[in-house]
Amino acid sequence: MSADSSSPLSTLPDSATRRRLLQLMAMSPLAGVPSLVLAQQFPTAKVNTTKLAVTDTEVTVGQLHSATGTMAISETGSIQAEQLAIDQINAMGGVLGRKIKVIKEDGASDWPTFSEKSKKLLVNDHCAAVFGCWTSASRKAVLPIFEKENGLLYYPTFYEGLEQSKNVIYTGQEATQQIIWSLDWGAKEKKAKTFFLVGSDYIWPRTSMKIARKHIEAYQKGKVVGEEYYPLGNTNFNSLINKIKVAKPDCIFCAVVGGSNVAFYKQLKAAGITGDKQFLLTLSVTEDEMTGVGGENFAGFYSSMKYFQSLDNDNNKKFVAAFKAKYGKDAVIGDVTQAGYLGPWLWKAAVEKAGSFDVDKVVAASPGIELKTAPEGYVKIDANHHLWSKARIGQGQRDASFKVVAESADLIKPDPFPKGYQ
Repeated sequence: MSADSSSPLSTLPDSATRRRLLQLMAMSPLAGVPSLVLAQQFPTAKVNTTKLAVTDTEVTVGQLHSATGTMAISETGSIQAEQLAIDQINAMGGVLGRKIKVIKEDGASDWPTFSEKSKKLLVNDHCAAVFGCWTSASRKAVLPIFEKENGLLYYPTFYEGLEQSKNVIYTGQEATQQIIWSLDWGAKEKKAKTFFLVGSDYIWPRTSMKIARKHIEAYQKGKVVGEEYYPLGNTNFNSLINKIKVAKPDCIFCAVVGGSNVAFYKQLKAAGITGDKQFLLTLSVTEDEMTGVGGENFAGFYSSMKYFQSLDNDNNKKFVAAFKAKYGKDAVIGDVTQAGYLGPWLWKAAVEKAGSFDVDKVVAASPGIELKTAPEGYVKIDANHHLWSKARIGQGQRDASFKVVAESADLIKPDPFPKGYQ
């Protein structure tokens, strides 16, 4: 089952129904008829049996990201991309003939706030789906609520894996697609054998570095010569930089997130640690963070992502043009921003395949859904609710863009529970 952004009918579940709708639409001179016809074909009582916020003309979804706080630098792009997708879907007639209404909530870079807001969106607002979270800490905070209330979350961030939930569709990479693949690239292409691991101090960086250490020591027969963690929002890395200078690693392997990246890379450059002298590979700097970090501070370093704004394909050119048209010519698009954009499209495809907004039916319809119009090129939902995607390495440029220097030959099947890493 594929979702094609050129047609709102491409994912309808029944070919005979589709033919009838196309005939009706061709005969009608009214621009609004396609949505009207779809709504009539899928009456509310039939497509909403679980008391979600669905009417004859509208379906309500939620957005739950950090619009404020230290994570806003990373999450603002996701908010924008999800809204762009929703606007495009609405311009095509919506989902099952219903326009999408969005309720936005601010997690404010605070995990208890994410928990509280997720409960509001599901229990009070009865959202049919929620697009949100960034950090693993925020996802872990809301997960029990989504599972208890049987909500549906589209989570856009690369993460550590070791999780699978009926109530979450993970549109970013998991560890085998990002951490393990990039370490293998570093060992092969940069001959890296010694590594200094650095991360922010919460679930994702610590678990990611646990997986990285296991891979380096057990599979690459390399050595970890240092491992340090710093609180979210930390801005003083001088002690860390001194330790790195003493250890002299082949590779600095990073998972510093949010606004801390700005201070970290500026201080690295001030200390003389630059891309022309030191191999640094990060899991957490995209074009979004580069707006604060500055290309001059990151130039020559490497980032492991599945998407970069500079990707040269027709899907991405259209996406970048639409994003800049909506948010300004200076707007930038990072990996998680693009993964956020996928969420509403994948949800639309699943709803139309299921012929229902009911969460259980949408979840059942999701495995196997393809998105051939994804800016990254092509994705498919696996039965484990993660996406088949390619892995890529981008090298930071002085103009704050990335040059793609490596790409996996094929799509990588997601494996959130890789054997030997748990």
